[in-house]
Amino acid sequence: MGELIRNITNLLHRVASYDPMVVIVEMLLIGLVVWWVVRFLRGTRGESLVKGVVVVLVVVYLCILLLPKGQDRRWDRIEFLYGKFLLFAFVAVVVAFQPELRRALGQLGRAPIFGGLHRYVEENISVLVESAGYLSRNKTGAIIAVERKIGLGGLMESGVPLDAELTAGLLNTIFYHGTPLHDMGVIVQQGRVAAAGCQFPLAESEDVDASLGSRHRAALGLAQETDAVVIVVSEETGRISIASDGQLHIGLDADNLRELLRAMLMPRKRKWLPRWITTSR
Repeated sequence: MGELIRNITNLLHRVASYDPMVVIVEMLLIGLVVWWVVRFLRGTRGESLVKGVVVVLVVVYLCILLLPKGQDRRWDRIEFLYGKFLLFAFVAVVVAFQPELRRALGQLGRAPIFGGLHRYVEENISVLVESAGYLSRNKTGAIIAVERKIGLGGLMESGVPLDAELTAGLLNTIFYHGTPLHDMGVIVQQGRVAAAGCQFPLAESEDVDASLGSRHRAALGLAQETDAVVIVVSEETGRISIASDGQLHIGLDADNLRELLRAMLMPRKRKWLPRWITTSR
């Protein structure tokens, strides 16, 4: 017991001998990384798993660090097993957090340094609102993904390429009951219907309310992995929803749908010049 206390005292003395500025900077950087990870995983299935892994690693590390050591008392086997356990934990985290890692890499790819958004015009917004309203009134199921910064070319390969003008009539015809492409998704790219009959990735079942169908799961799954804006029309209720940035907005009317699409697809340009300069003429 006395040797354990001495080890703790020696550890505290070593920490006290460090440069305070270096310690503060290191703690701030570590705190920022931990805060970002916790914020990113909040509300996901991986939140509790990360907490459990961190607690186990910290407890085991402290136990190894504080074990009494000497010339006749070494813990090589335990330290060796702990190193192997760290490698196993890293592989397990990568496998268990595949959806979260894809979403994190997708968010990094949306940074402004990697290019600008595909900009859409008011006419495109009106076509999408008109088509969604028609499909909603007729209770015709539909799912339309509007590409922004992250390309959807990989998903287009699973469907039928069209490269057609974006019109409400075309969208309504694609999703009409009985047509070969009505069950899958449509991708809108740069104001044109790029492809139809596309299979979108499904979100985890625990991320979606049990009352919602496969279209809503597909919309949320695509919104979690990319920055696309996905419009969904329920076949059972005719309810209109939008999935974007990993969030699902349910039960929209035409006005709300138009405003959301404008905010997401027609972001206002920043004005770098002061207002008095741009309005003085």
